Amino acid sequence: MGHKINPKVFRLNITRTWPSKWFASGQSLIKNLEQDVRLKKFLFVELREAGVDRFEIERSGHKITIGVFTAKPGIIIGRGGSGVGDLKKKLHDKFLKNFRLNDINLNITEFDRPNLSSMIVAESMAMDIEKRMPFRRVMKQAINRVERAGALGVKVVVSGRLNGSEIARTEMLTSGKVPLHTLRADIDFAKATAKTTYGTIGIKLWIYKGDVFKKQGETAKGEVVGEMKK
Repeated sequence: MGHKINPKVFRLNITRTWPSKWFASGQSLIKNLEQDVRLKKFLFVELREAGVDRFEIERSGHKITIGVFTAKPGIIIGRGGSGVGDLKKKLHDKFLKNFRLNDINLNITEFDRPNLSSMIVAESMAMDIEKRMPFRRVMKQAINRVERAGALGVKVVVSGRLNGSEIARTEMLTSGKVPLHTLRADIDFAKATAKTTYGTIGIKLWIYKGDVFKKQGETAKGEVVGEMKK
């Protein structure tokens, strides 16, 4: 909704649900929340080349399950599954020492439509800008990929010392419609950072996939299937 709130948080329990599923209170809540935030930050950096869309964390008793949705699962799994074992050991040594190694489960799931994932597209844009590709070409290529994948609208904002200019500025490109104030709109939002020799460049990406209706007789994109009662 404008610059005021994250579009994903704005639509929680309407078109989206929580990425972490567990219950705690008091000091356990603080500890688990901090652990989840540090865990996701580490995984996003560690698995950047694999094209990660999101992580889902579930805790039950003394076990923890981490779901990884990625466009390139082979990079994470490795030869003979060795990559998953190494990643579990890293997570155990850095963040999950209160869990036994056998109680940490990693579920690697392939994300079948990567061009409709704002996080995957934004990270690929950041890596292209780091390779010194012109930012306008990167923005236009990203918009074309997203539109070909079936999105109804997309907006890209890039800010920083673009192309090494002395004064930082902001550039924006839009295509289609992106209704940020509509709660039923299924909007995927992501931020990424490109680290270049002349500073960091911030990337924001909004992808509009359609409207989500909970009423009977309507599809996810809001097309009426049958007659609706008044």
